[in-house]
This record gives sequence, structure tokens and C-alpha cells, in this order.
Amino acid sequence: MTVLVLNCGSSSIKYQLIDLAGPSRLAKGLVERIGEDDGVADHAAALRRVVGELEAECGPLPELGLTAVGHRIVHGGDRFAEPVLVDDGVERAIEELAPLAPLHNPPGLTALRLARRELPDVPHVAVFDTAFHQTLPPVAYTYALDRAVAGRYGVRRYGFHGTSVSYVSRAAAWLLDRDPADTNLIVLHLGNGASATAVRGGRSVDTSMGLTPLEGLVMGTRTGDIDPGALFYLHREAGLSVDEIDTLLNRGSGLLGLAGANDLREVHRRAKAGDEAAQLARELYCYRIRHYVGAYLAVLGRTHAIVFTAGVGENDSWVRSHSLAGLRHLGVEVDHVRNSFASSRAQVISPDEADVAVLVVPTDEELEIARQASELVAR
Repeated sequence: MTVLVLNCGSSSIKYQLIDLAGPSRLAKGLVERIGEDDGVADHAAALRRVVGELEAECGPLPELGLTAVGHRIVHGGDRFAEPVLVDDGVERAIEELAPLAPLHNPPGLTALRLARRELPDVPHVAVFDTAFHQTLPPVAYTYALDRAVAGRYGVRRYGFHGTSVSYVSRAAAWLLDRDPADTNLIVLHLGNGASATAVRGGRSVDTSMGLTPLEGLVMGTRTGDIDPGALFYLHREAGLSVDEIDTLLNRGSGLLGLAGANDLREVHRRAKAGDEAAQLARELYCYRIRHYVGAYLAVLGRTHAIVFTAGVGENDSWVRSHSLAGLRHLGVEVDHVRNSFASSRAQVISPDEADVAVLVVPTDEELEIARQASELVAR
């Protein structure tokens, strides 16, 4: 029941060796700054370092009795609605989907290929961030774009953070002592990337990220929702190229573009010191969350809980309280004493009498990947 999980990002590889019988972490680590001057040269070198660190701590990988190697792959398009055993055909499909996630699918594929070469006798399982959202109904995933163009190029809402939302949805239902299949939730995954998802009975029915992870909430360096006409305007009037606009929206906007810092802790520090740009940035950050919460309360109807997770969601009490401010008439309220209590465990931060519970639930993507990989291999 031991699974090696590789969570490969555009400039980092996180890894965990998980014994699911516990569950317990036998080893974990992070190689970052891949491709940067003071980091490792590329993802191949990073994976070699991962193997070296694992073998130094646990012994030769072929002798660990691995059940599977689970790989996080960001974009599965509409081809993958669940985890899959990796073969050469799956690798080709991931490569073909790279234009939809150019910063994430290529390095994920590189790590996948190298790991299969390193451990050829162990099943490798690809777990897709987009898979959880394959339950979106057509009315939620369809853009009002010419049907022929949209169909030809696969332009639709895919959604992301699905692995995290899947784990958090079940954990939230357990905290409420409810059957996940009979629980409606709004899950707010707030980190450097951020998304909101409406979950009805354990299934995603709407989500804020779209064709790419750019749409929706304000993020660390990404705009979130923006009028598409602004892009044409910037091209015509500012002379920006398509690549320059892509970089601006994905890497130079969000909190960084508004306040000069993508870390909310620094934004808070500047706001408290009187920086008006920082004050507006964090208010806008929370306003956009509140905007989506209101929309998803309407989508779900009866909503049992709003769930905060990921780095900001789990640790930033100011964001939690301000994001839900003014929603008492909708049954949503935060207890400020409970909200101020820091805990590494799941907790309720709403008053007992609130119609809609507000929860903080730590996410565990690596454990979810390990679980899904192990279940697939055991079938």
C-alpha cells in the first residue's frame, strides 16, 4: 500500500512516499527553482535529485515494494474523467493537451517519462486536476462562442484544483457528519492560484477557472475575470503582442500587479501601513470571492457549508472573515473567535446556529493522488 507521489509544477517537484495503511508519510521533499540560475538545470536533473534523496532516506526504489507511482497532471482536457494507468498512448495524449496548460503539462510529462524509465515495473497512474470537473453540466462548461470554432479547438470550461476539491469535499462532509453524496458545498481553494467550486452531492457542478487557470478569482499573479475586449485594446493601443499580453495576465497581474507583491502576507503588511494600493488589492481579492459565493449559493440552492482550503484559505483569518462579510441575510456568518483560532485540523468557524456552516479544511493533494492511484491499481 506504498505509493510514491510526484507533484510536478512549472518550476518545482514535490514528492511524498505514502504508506496508505496508516496513512503515514515515509518521506517527503521539494526540489524547487528548476531552470533558475541558482537552482537545478531542468526537470530531468530535479527528478534525479528526488531519486537520490529518496534512496538516501529509504533505500533503493526498486526494493520499496511500491504499489504505484501517482503523478499530478494539470490538464486532461475532456479526454480524462478519472485517473488512468499510463502507457505510451496516455503520454501522447498529455503531450497533445500541452497547449491548454503550457506551463504545467510539459514538465509533468517530462517527470512522468523519466519516472517510468526509472521504475519500469511499477504501475504509473496519472491523476488529472481537471478530472473532478468532468461532471460539469453543459450549461456550466459551455462558452457562448461559435459552436464550430469551440468544438474544433476544445474551447470550454475545464476547471482546475480538482484533486484538492475532491479531497476537501469528502473531508468537509465527514466533519459535518454527513454523507458526501447528500452534501452541497462551496469550496474555496485559495493559494497563489485560487478557485471556487460548487459541489452538489460530491460532484462538481460549476467552477470559476475555465479553459485555463486564468479565469475567476483574483490570484497572486493572475487577473482572474477580465473583459476579453481589454486584450484587444491592449494589443491595438499599447502595441502589446499576444505573448506579452499572456505574460501580463498570468505573471504580472493579480495581487502583484495591483499591490506590487503576490504574497498576501506582504499585501496585509503594506495595507496596515497605509498603502492604498495594497488596501484596494485585498478588498478586491475578497470582493471577487464574495461575488462567486453569492453566485454559487444561487446555483446550489440548499448549501450545507462554505469551505476554505489551501495556503491562504487555511491560514488567513482576515480573508475568511472579509470574504463572507455582509452575507448574514443568506445564512452565512463567521464567528470571529473561532475564526481567529489557528489549527492544523479541520474546524468549524461559523456560529452553531448558522444556516450555512463555514469550515476550514486543510487540503492534502498528495494523499488524494496516492488514494486514487492505489484504488485504480487494485481494480
